[in-house]
Amino acid sequence: MLNPIPARPCNHYTLTCTAAVLLAGFLAALGGCAQERTMTKVLFITKSSGFQHSPIKRERPDELAFAEKLLVELGRSHGYEVTCTKDASLLNDPRFLDQFDVLAFYSSGDLTTVGKEDQAPAMTPQAKANMLRAIENGKGVIGFHSATDTFHSPVENKPVVRPADGGGADPFISMIGGEFTGHGSQQYATMKVVSHAFPGLEGLKDFGFVEEWYAHHFLAPDMHVILVQDTTTMKNEKGERERFYDRPPFPATCARMHGKGRVFYTSMGHREDVWTNPTFQKVAIAGLNWVAGRTQFVPTPNMEQVCPQGK
Repeated sequence: MLNPIPARPCNHYTLTCTAAVLLAGFLAALGGCAQERTMTKVLFITKSSGFQHSPIKRERPDELAFAEKLLVELGRSHGYEVTCTKDASLLNDPRFLDQFDVLAFYSSGDLTTVGKEDQAPAMTPQAKANMLRAIENGKGVIGFHSATDTFHSPVENKPVVRPADGGGADPFISMIGGEFTGHGSQQYATMKVVSHAFPGLEGLKDFGFVEEWYAHHFLAPDMHVILVQDTTTMKNEKGERERFYDRPPFPATCARMHGKGRVFYTSMGHREDVWTNPTFQKVAIAGLNWVAGRTQFVPTPNMEQVCPQGK
């Protein structure tokens, strides 16, 4: 049994699906909100110190946002208990962090600061360091869309591929595998499947839809690329290739090891209709199962083979 943390009242930043709670025999003191460990536990962090995306914007303080609801329901159907929070100050207590097997991020900005939009409490720099250490020690991570727009690196002229010495990348960026550099207009694009052996995605074919497609730099050289952003398919309504996509095809969904921790990231997730898309959900569950240790796969680096970025 886990050592309980000091009880604290539920607030409008932290919500847990009650249906998942009903599966437990009794409640553990996890922020007063969660249950004794009977399912794989996921903390979905949706704090926006930067831009807050509409799928994670809560219309009411006591109601989960669109993507939060979906991940709770999708997770529960696959044996996960998902707790959603915008309150990053909870992570200041390492005993709170210890309760979770997986950290999921749909966040933005510097989470050690209070953002202008959701105004949720911030974590301390020490909590950030503790969190990254926990990931290195084996905690799983899955990042959606703006997870790479979180904790930007304090350097200029960032290369497309991160150098071996780190190049001054923020530690969170080094962990998640890349840093957001911008996006063009929402448009149709094709995702090319370049890893056909990743568990849960073995039969996945190339697909496409309309999305806000992120472009990245500081890409981790040791990532295993699963989906590639096929920039050759990208033209806006004027038939133009926009500057963020005027580049070779680049990683869009990938997996890597961060020490002992498994890290999975997908750039998809800006739009609500993407979250309800069966293919996106298939990708999300495959990633979640891998980072939680339910499936086994060695994420051998393959970027040079499947989407070389050049200099």
